[in-house]
Amino acid sequence: MLIADAHCHFFSPGFFDALGRDAQVGDAAVALPERLGWEAPGSDEALADRWVSELERHDVARAMLIASAPGDESSVAVAASRHPSRLTGAFMFNPVMPDADARLDRAFGEHQLRMACLFPAMHKVRVDDPATERVFALAARHGRAVFVHCGALSIGVRKKLGLPSQFDLRLGDPLAVAAIAVRHPSVPVVIPHFGAGLFREALMAAGAAPNILLDTSSSNSWIKLYPGLTLREAFARAVDVAGPTRLLFGTDSSFFPRGWQRAIFDEQLAIATDLGLDSAAQAAIFGGNFSRTFGP
Repeated sequence: MLIADAHCHFFSPGFFDALGRDAQVGDAAVALPERLGWEAPGSDEALADRWVSELERHDVARAMLIASAPGDESSVAVAASRHPSRLTGAFMFNPVMPDADARLDRAFGEHQLRMACLFPAMHKVRVDDPATERVFALAARHGRAVFVHCGALSIGVRKKLGLPSQFDLRLGDPLAVAAIAVRHPSVPVVIPHFGAGLFREALMAAGAAPNILLDTSSSNSWIKLYPGLTLREAFARAVDVAGPTRLLFGTDSSFFPRGWQRAIFDEQLAIATDLGLDSAAQAAIFGGNFSRTFGP
């Protein structure tokens, strides 16, 4: 079975430089990984090669790498162009940043990145804001996807560094995502982590907008907010509502030396098997939907 991971983070030198400004650390691409006990990324090219080596070690065919700081689009563009058959580029995007429209047009066009990742709670931009609407319009024009983080949001690296995360969780509403998704039916819209705690609302959104996909990534610790709910049951309900063709497997892998989180794949594959999903459904969830959504 072809395995493709739709949710990995590319912790590039630019990502650490952005963190370093908040942490008031010089040479952040070296100093911050050392403080965290992580490998330094080296160059964008070196980190891309590191990812491909890791994917090969686990027999993963493709991965979506997300540039995880606004303005760092060029890092994943370098990675994806260096290994186009293995790596696909996405990027965190603040729709009200200076020159947002030009930056977005360049990311989708010149850089050939496949998905813009919106974090309404982080950037304090409502899903129904005109700036968000422009992201969807440009995605439609370029044939690209949009990811919208909903529900609970926690940035582990900021916590480890003792940096504040002043998020407005009221802004990450899957029902608002459904409202904009139906206005842009050609745009694949990804809600990660089954809605990250807004599970019922994410299912309602997927039921209302057929272009919404749910990604399965991370440890899904949001489940503890639902007494008695298990990840198996969440998978079952998601399959019932969205079907196997609208689930995207992901791990939320990010830093090295931890690398690709094989245990998340093993657990989710075991759940899919236990639910009785046939080989075609499993192939869709764990790889086929990736290729259909983001291209070959």
